Amino acid sequence: MDPAEERRETKRQTELINMQGYVADSEYGIPTRCPCGGRIIDDVRGKDDYDTLPGKRFFTCKNYKADGFHYRQPWVIGVQEHIERLTKRLEEVELVINWVPEVNNQIERLEAEVKALNGEVDNLTGQVYNLSVQVADLEKLCFD
Repeated sequence: MDPAEERRETKRQTELINMQGYVADSEYGIPTRCPCGGRIIDDVRGKDDYDTLPGKRFFTCKNYKADGFHYRQPWVIGVQEHIERLTKRLEEVELVINWVPEVNNQIERLEAEVKALNGEVDNLTGQVYNLSVQVADLEKLCFD
């Protein structure tokens, strides 16, 4: 085999191994589509198949071949991973829900502070108006 052909073959083998790793890493939870683009079907192992667990359910790619590029995941594992993900999301939502009263208290405190500051701004606006009137009076006295 010439060196160029050997490099191409090595590159193809590396890409194949990487793709199988990507497919294995993506197989989490309840799959909706296979990496090949195939539809996922709910497959039940029949009694005719040689197995100790007839009737075991799988999430399987419609185009399944045992080459590492298609999904065939036990139903129980997919559902368990999905439940774990939903449980984690539920815990995050509970934290947010528990944080809502604290945020409401902060909002009420800030609204009261804004109201007080608006009153202070109104007071200062009145003082500025009074000072401008006094300046106008002084200008009349000095320049008339």
